[in-house]
Amino acid sequence: MGLQCVVLAGGLGTRMRPFTESCPKTMLPVAGRPFAEHQLEFLIRGGVTDVVYLIGYRGNAIRGHFGDGRKWNVRIRYVDEGATLRGTGGALRLALHRGVLAPSFLVIYGDSFTPVEIRDVWRAFEASAMPALMTVLCNRERWDRSNVVYDRGRIAIYDKTRQDARSKSMRHIDYGLSALRREVVADMIPDTVPADLATVFHRLSVEGRLAGFEATERFYEIGSPAGLLDFESYVAGAVNCR
Repeated sequence: MGLQCVVLAGGLGTRMRPFTESCPKTMLPVAGRPFAEHQLEFLIRGGVTDVVYLIGYRGNAIRGHFGDGRKWNVRIRYVDEGATLRGTGGALRLALHRGVLAPSFLVIYGDSFTPVEIRDVWRAFEASAMPALMTVLCNRERWDRSNVVYDRGRIAIYDKTRQDARSKSMRHIDYGLSALRREVVADMIPDTVPADLATVFHRLSVEGRLAGFEATERFYEIGSPAGLLDFESYVAGAVNCR
């Protein structure tokens, strides 16, 4: 069975208005192409053969652009939340109901570009025997607020709210690429209310069941105007080096 990646691409992209008034955030243009193309090509280079887009706001633009993925030699399917968004966790729960989740799979945010070796991440996940793995970066408040205490392949605590007493020692940040076993979605995400995947990761870390993989190169995101400019510079630099 090939490697599956679920792309969380249903959000409203409010910080990127007015650009997202006519298209979903992941389809914003970067160097003449939708951001989603850059992300998809990265996933394919890393060995991903099966992609599931969890779409919502203006999701038909994503479906219309990529279709079934044949043009990219990858299988692409879609789970549409419709007009009522369920949150990142709720969208995964819907994907579970639709029967499209592999027994184990990667998860990436639709606005994230994570230049890490995917095969190394996957090997670390399998070797950990944990129900989930989060990639992290030593941040020290450079890119955003640190939210992780990472300790030799384990996430000691993940806490976006930083209410945990250990928050003062946080040096790492969620990198935007994770791996999950399907039973995590079935056992830990309710199907009755909107749910946030961050809550699941926090609980797993508290329970000592969240593995970690430390990336060394900074991540990029297009969820903010500054982030989009950063990624455009990254892409321009990569092109110039060829």
